[in-house]
Amino acid sequence: MRIALVTGATQGLGLALVEGLAARMTAEDTVYLTGRDPGRISGAVEGMPAGGARVRGELLDVADPEAAARLAERLRERHGGVDIVFGNAVMRVGPDDDPREIADTYTEVNNFGTTRVLRAFGPVLRDGGRLIVVASSLGTLHHLAPVLHRRFSAPATLDEVDRQVAAWRDALKDGSARAGAWPGFINIPSKIAQVAAVRAVAAQRREQDAERGILVAAACPGMINTPTSGLWWDVSTAPSPAQAAVALLDLALDPLEPGHYGELVRHGEVVPFD
Repeated sequence: MRIALVTGATQGLGLALVEGLAARMTAEDTVYLTGRDPGRISGAVEGMPAGGARVRGELLDVADPEAAARLAERLRERHGGVDIVFGNAVMRVGPDDDPREIADTYTEVNNFGTTRVLRAFGPVLRDGGRLIVVASSLGTLHHLAPVLHRRFSAPATLDEVDRQVAAWRDALKDGSARAGAWPGFINIPSKIAQVAAVRAVAAQRREQDAERGILVAAACPGMINTPTSGLWWDVSTAPSPAQAAVALLDLALDPLEPGHYGELVRHGEVVPFD
């Protein structure tokens, strides 16, 4: 029996990941569909196609500092651990959002939420497990001014990643980020910090995970045709969430590729961080 969990799973890519996992797993397996709105969780679970793995809804707001740890412990007690985790929860922003006004909520979900998921579910991964953070090819140092590279190039711990995110958040709020070297597009530092968090965890776990057949990685699904992406770009020809989910599902369910460990992976290929 395998246990999978997807955060931010009531719509878009997260929902497609749950559907894909359920279809490709067996009736003995369970996929946890999580989100922060009970009504939307129930509706998403009820709308799942029949067949495949059981889909079970669970409340998980990654912005709550203790929520991920509580759920991870429940799953450890209930199942003995987990096999697949997709960290997909995200606060979406539009071109009209003022970064100064949304900085706190944005970083709590997208960045501190990511590090909470890594801290909580890494210890309960079973042998052969997969812990995948959904990020972006924007999450590379290529998109950041060289003077800022040292902040994320080789963080030793998740605490250090969190400190750098907090410093960037504070610079957003007081306006100094706009006057400094930080890029104007808020998604870029956020995605870089997500990938840096995966790299920090991988650096600590690499040897033991290799022995246990575990993969820790970030994944880029590419451009997706969603209403939020449509606010920024022309996505009329971009893949649907279900189509974009396929490569991520392959990463989680196919045999382990050692070269993917600790890296940002897009369509099966490593995207160099630096």
